[in-house]
Amino acid sequence: MMLKNIVSLSKRMAVRCIPVFISLFTSSGASSQDRTKSVQEQLEAVVEKPRPVKVIFDTDMGPDYDDVGAIALLHAFADSGRADILATMASNKYEGVAAVLNLFNTYFHRPGIPIGVPKGDAVDQRDSQHWTDSILARYPHAIRLNSEAPDAVRLYRKILAGQDDGRVVVVTVGFLTNLSGLLHSGPDEYSPLSGPELVRKKVRLLVSMAGRFPSGKEFNVFRDARSSQYVFAHWPSRVLFSGFEIGMNIRCGLPLIHDESIQNSPVKDVFRISIPQVEEDRMGRKSWDETAVLVALGGYKRYYTVRPGRIKVADDGSNTWEDAGKEGGLEKGPGGIGSGFLQSYLVVEKPPVEVQHLIDALIRHQPL
Repeated sequence: MMLKNIVSLSKRMAVRCIPVFISLFTSSGASSQDRTKSVQEQLEAVVEKPRPVKVIFDTDMGPDYDDVGAIALLHAFADSGRADILATMASNKYEGVAAVLNLFNTYFHRPGIPIGVPKGDAVDQRDSQHWTDSILARYPHAIRLNSEAPDAVRLYRKILAGQDDGRVVVVTVGFLTNLSGLLHSGPDEYSPLSGPELVRKKVRLLVSMAGRFPSGKEFNVFRDARSSQYVFAHWPSRVLFSGFEIGMNIRCGLPLIHDESIQNSPVKDVFRISIPQVEEDRMGRKSWDETAVLVALGGYKRYYTVRPGRIKVADDGSNTWEDAGKEGGLEKGPGGIGSGFLQSYLVVEKPPVEVQHLIDALIRHQPL
């Protein structure tokens, strides 16, 4: 279905029917017969899709608020039957980050999702717009202090050990602190495998909002440059990067904050509080983190190609890219991410405004 039809649908449908947009994004196309199906039939078609993606979401949740849009997309995919959220991890350790994650999981009717936080050295940086303390004062959450949540690395090991081989997708939209700790971890009560062995056995894909391509310096990478260097040099499964350049031209949030039908929503509150505070956000917030969730759970081929190769992270956190070579090129076929190369980054193929409209629809999703 063409994007103009998606936009038209968004004006006529209640935001509780957001799973339809996920179906449209992930399908390869729609026949005329498909376009005549009722909303209910389309919803049932989505929900009945087999094998939802087993996903671990790892976020810094605080310095910026695109993380909020990303966790809204995560739950929208879960409500559509496309994702099974195994855990939400914080890579940031400011006091209250565990509570914020629990608040959003609770709002989307999944208060029991495990939450992990870093217990050792980690970035400690909260938001400057004061949206975290605003929503914590207004919305329910069972977790109050970071000390009530387990260590993120131990939680990673526990969850991965319990999953079928090659089934887990990890999405990082923050620092690589936890994943570095996981790779450095050894056998424990959860698994006799080392960290790299456990990842190689259980994780089929890491999607990371990190880096700037083909070269540059990006926040998630340079704020914990040592962890970024180690993870991207030693991660044993496939990696797909959604770089800085992908989200910078996708500006979202205005339809959400102007939608009067959405009330008592922490997602809306965060964008409503934050957008007016920065002049450059007057057209909407740049949507870096949302794109990582979108391609991890919905696929990339509708809007992007990928370039295979390998990232190189310098000591200062800047990055370059080592191309896979002439035989790699821009991979658009059915061979999968990277055509045999373990790392790839997204390359824009369709106008960013098309992805913008889709994200704007998905972040308006309300709990089912």
